[in-house]
Amino acid sequence: MVQLATEKLSISYGSADIVKGLDLEIPEGKVTTVIGPNGCGKSTILKTMARIHASKSGAIYLDGRAIHKESTKTIAKKMAILPQTPEAPNGLTVAELVSYGRFPHQKGFGKLTKEDRQMVKWALEVTGMIDYQERPIDALSGGQRQRVWIAMALAQDTDLLLLDEPTTYLDLAHQLEILQLLERLNKEQGRTIVMVIHDLNHAARFADHMVALNKGTIIKEGTPKQVMTSDVLRDVFHIDAEVVTDPRTHKPVCVTYDLVGQLG
Repeated sequence: MVQLATEKLSISYGSADIVKGLDLEIPEGKVTTVIGPNGCGKSTILKTMARIHASKSGAIYLDGRAIHKESTKTIAKKMAILPQTPEAPNGLTVAELVSYGRFPHQKGFGKLTKEDRQMVKWALEVTGMIDYQERPIDALSGGQRQRVWIAMALAQDTDLLLLDEPTTYLDLAHQLEILQLLERLNKEQGRTIVMVIHDLNHAARFADHMVALNKGTIIKEGTPKQVMTSDVLRDVFHIDAEVVTDPRTHKPVCVTYDLVGQLG
């Protein structure tokens, strides 16, 4: 299994400090969801842990080794990331884009092997995109494109998946399909999943572990019941929230909320 952790991690954009001294350990073999207001550093932390964005100071460890000492291909065999707004080169078909996920496993001139093709087919099937494999990416809806990007991340076949808003552009049914797929990958294959999610109820429902951030700082982390509370949501989002237990999932659910000071 793959272990991911940060130690005194600081991140900046230009002269603006986004994250200061972050110590975060991702539970191995679990689903972790990250919540927080816009601009709090959620996506920045995810991109920095995946070595897309450079850190200002501190360290990130993957399987106990500092990631800056590892080759890109070595990291890509262990960790896949789906960024928030990915862009595909013009003219690619669905199958071609998904096959890019096999790059870390290829040798020589990068010709797809039988195993590569099987993984691409599996990723297209589980994301419901197998019937679209010959269609150009440009001809897809926003939701369909999102599912293709998720398929590419799955085709990479890593033990660790980082996903930044994986349900963007998807309707409610397809949101559940994707989240349940990721849940199955975790439960059945033991993959470690880390997701940034805006929908608080989805974040709580599908998480084993939650991290609540504000201004680049961890306000609370723990089980959904420990994190999804009125007090924590007040501190993180400045809302007065009513949180109850979902009778189906037995997970906490935010049923209504107001801005702090606007009740009554």
